[in-house]
Amino acid sequence: MTQDRPTLGIALMLGFCIVAPMGDALAKILSDKVALGQLLFVRFGIQAIVLIPIVAMSGRIWRMSRRVFHLTAIRTVMHIVGIGMMVSALYYLPLADAVAIAFVMPFIMLLLGHYVLGEEVGLRRMIACAVGFVGTLLVVQPSFQEVGWPALLPLGVALNFALFMLVTRKIAKEIDPIGLQAVSGVMAVVLMAPVLFLVPDMSAPILAWNGVLGASTWTLLVAIGLSGTLAHLLMTWSLRFAPSATVAPMQYLEIPIATIIGFIIFGDLPNMMASIGIAITIGSGLYIVFREQAISRRPPTAPVAARPAETPAE
Repeated sequence: MTQDRPTLGIALMLGFCIVAPMGDALAKILSDKVALGQLLFVRFGIQAIVLIPIVAMSGRIWRMSRRVFHLTAIRTVMHIVGIGMMVSALYYLPLADAVAIAFVMPFIMLLLGHYVLGEEVGLRRMIACAVGFVGTLLVVQPSFQEVGWPALLPLGVALNFALFMLVTRKIAKEIDPIGLQAVSGVMAVVLMAPVLFLVPDMSAPILAWNGVLGASTWTLLVAIGLSGTLAHLLMTWSLRFAPSATVAPMQYLEIPIATIIGFIIFGDLPNMMASIGIAITIGSGLYIVFREQAISRRPPTAPVAARPAETPAE
């Protein structure tokens, strides 16, 4: 068993919080230059190319049961759809706004865990969900006034990836995570290739394949694939060296880092209402994270009478 090294785990999660929005920024740069289908195909193709050798050389388990295979296929489709919606949102929205709106996902996960998986969710966390969603609406509102319905795309991203995480939770103990991502990359390429190369470009422009792109554009496409793969590996490795309770709160650093990257590259800054909404979203999300940590530290065999008085309001 790998010994906990919290400092290393925190450093790796910080790396994720930098690399992930950098990948989003690259996608935003290319969103009006490369068809969505081509961008997604290259992104998952790079994932497969990078991870297959790692799986082969490390002897990781990639074989899976029929049940896990089917769930992995569903998960892969969700992954494609989720990234596709995020890239589409970045065509219209500032980077920080899109990332902040998508961070409604922890609230959705909490609600799905309660209503789908039957997990206990107390009143306090429900209130935190409601407050966080209000914060998200404050971010959405000015963007919606400016660009219309595309401002809602990050909400679709959040819902999609909440379901994505539920499926991942169902199979996580049955397959190595890097092996899972390698198989998922291959699946995505196999699923997308017939669509990209058989559907006429004129009937579906977002699926067009342009083989005469410049070297700089291809470099950025490859960089998107590498950054997406690296971000996943950094998150996986961070959880290997530190408990999730230690590194989970750090994920919210992705929002201010996205704000800085968006300002440096695009000159975008959230307006006052969006900034207040981002602060509320971060605060509510951190409350839920720390509340989950407090509850997870309680002895599972403690009798009901001995539990703290505020337990029903968690």
